[in-house]
Amino acid sequence: MEDTISRFMAADHRECDRLLAACEIAASASDWALADETVTRFRDALLHHFALEEDTLFPELLDVNGAAAGPVGVMRTEHLQMRQLVDDLAADLEAQDRDACLGDLETLHMLSQQHNAKEEAVLYPMADLSLSATAGGLVARMQQA
Repeated sequence: MEDTISRFMAADHRECDRLLAACEIAASASDWALADETVTRFRDALLHHFALEEDTLFPELLDVNGAAAGPVGVMRTEHLQMRQLVDDLAADLEAQDRDACLGDLETLHMLSQQHNAKEEAVLYPMADLSLSATAGGLVARMQQA
């Protein structure tokens, strides 16, 4: 069965969520080596997800649906916020500041859940509809990225 944009991107959200939970477990235990490893894996997965959206999905969607400009703008702003939190988290890890790590992770968790819900309820269904003729190729390109 061919993946829809929604199905593919939501699965990527779940992978990022899984990695974020692993970060929270490692930081809670003050296992700094594991926390560093899991935060690196989470950061890489999150930035890859953002690149799929910002470099591939958003431009294609905006080319065919001008009404997507508002939701895309909101998502890009939230991506910036999450990037800043990941940078803050890296500094907290370097300082081995458990409380700061857990605070940033909690904020990241909350923000990402809200962000993902908006994408999955609004943006991805809009993309599935607007890009239905090219969705298979788009998903295939994102799978290769």
